[in-house]
Amino acid sequence: MSNDGAVSCGERLVQILEAYGIDTVFGIPGNHTVQLYRGLGNSRIRHISPRHEQGAAFMADGYARASGKPAACFLISGPGLGNAITPMIQALADSIPMLVVTAVAARAELGMGEGRLHEVPDQSAMARQCSRFSHTLMRPDELPKVLARAFAVFDSARPGPVHIQIPMDVIVQDAAHVSPRPWPRVCPPAANAGGLEELADKLRQARKPVLLLGGGAVAAAPQMQVLAETLAAPVVNTVNAKGILPPGHPLLVGGSPSLSAVRALVAESDLVLAIGTEFGETDYDMLFLGDMPEPAWLARIDIDPAQLCRNQRSDLALCGDARESVASLLGILDGYRGDSGGASRVAQTRIAIREERHWNQDIQALFDLLHSTLPGLCLVGDSTLPTYYAVWQYEASSARRYFHSATGGGTLGYALPAAMGARRALPSDVPVLALIGDGAAQFTFMELASAVQEQLPIIVLLWNNNGYREIREGMLASGIKPVGVDIDAPDFVAAATALGCHAQQVDSLASLAAALSVANGRDRPTLLELPEDSFLSGPVDGWY
Repeated sequence: MSNDGAVSCGERLVQILEAYGIDTVFGIPGNHTVQLYRGLGNSRIRHISPRHEQGAAFMADGYARASGKPAACFLISGPGLGNAITPMIQALADSIPMLVVTAVAARAELGMGEGRLHEVPDQSAMARQCSRFSHTLMRPDELPKVLARAFAVFDSARPGPVHIQIPMDVIVQDAAHVSPRPWPRVCPPAANAGGLEELADKLRQARKPVLLLGGGAVAAAPQMQVLAETLAAPVVNTVNAKGILPPGHPLLVGGSPSLSAVRALVAESDLVLAIGTEFGETDYDMLFLGDMPEPAWLARIDIDPAQLCRNQRSDLALCGDARESVASLLGILDGYRGDSGGASRVAQTRIAIREERHWNQDIQALFDLLHSTLPGLCLVGDSTLPTYYAVWQYEASSARRYFHSATGGGTLGYALPAAMGARRALPSDVPVLALIGDGAAQFTFMELASAVQEQLPIIVLLWNNNGYREIREGMLASGIKPVGVDIDAPDFVAAATALGCHAQQVDSLASLAAALSVANGRDRPTLLELPEDSFLSGPVDGWY
């Protein structure tokens, strides 16, 4: 704030974000955005500087997934936003809230094509392809309303990235007359009462109900467990819903709806209630078996009405927030206790899952060790071989303690910066571990330097199979001579050490357990390189 009491639009933005509860901004300042930073020095918001704007948005993604709250990115116009497009695609695919604030050319220069620095013909059009909406702030007075719209998306609609761009002449305009008080948060809606009554009647009549839970159900984890136990219904979760039921719960199927054994459970049911899931390919047909079998009777609850008309036809479509809708449904079902033999069906399905050819005992031994050595950990995966198996073999200790980029957008380089965001969001006693391949690691490896500087003690498991191994095997399986997949890698241990990390190579489960125990007590990042051949007793199944 200047001595004359003026408050710039950039300063007011920071004040309103702080009032909304934003406590972290990820970004790299540039000449076009320095005025956005004017208010940060006097705020309680922590700024974290990545080494690349892609890292900034991946960090915001990881922060949101781990905490359930949005973080913000401050990025320059043109290349700054362009570098964040890939993370925004991943966040959009998985419905992750993220506020992306960028500069843009002054109002009189917009769309003129005069060769201004960072100029893009229509920057907002680029952002609209990977956000819930993109808005150009034409005057400071709009700021509270536009931010209210953004948080309404985060709170009461299908979330995802929101982009706000502020022309350079607007950033510096006086906003003293603009109130720093945010608009009220929008309460999420419950599904239609009549529809819930119909659903309750069907549930009481069902003899073999099944619950299918997606990422939209995560915020309602306690209610979902009560619902499952009320109905005695098996629970099948997608990747983004891992941990909604605790490991070992008698109604938790685990696995993945892509597996034949889980599909058989769904096919044999007489009622399926799907909550917060889009029935997307990367969750329901990762093994390319074809469409899911149509249930005898399907009800869907989703906050997005458009989503209720995609992928899987339902017999009852209810539009509403998962937590509010299930709370209302439980009220209607008060006093009802199902007797569907759900635990027995779950036990049989679990046995069938482990008998599938896609189950890998070596990978399971790795996951079991992680749980025993780092109880309650948050595991963040990239597109790498163990993560693909994690889709059906890894069970999270609780909701928001597992997520990855192998589904949805399917990007590379995600895990390392996303784990940094999660580390910032979570209590210090929750271990945070990134699982990334040697190919993907080279996308964002330099973010280890920002993890060191920001004192974010993540643990990085780098699975090294010397290139893009899964793509290579896929080429061979298709009769294609491998091209472009055998890439040289640096000495990861030396490189990580040079960036200020602890780093070592481990070649057995026993040495990994010892290394993890030591790493968990450190105050800076640790990289542990795992040569694939040291952890697999034989070739993996060519499911890809």
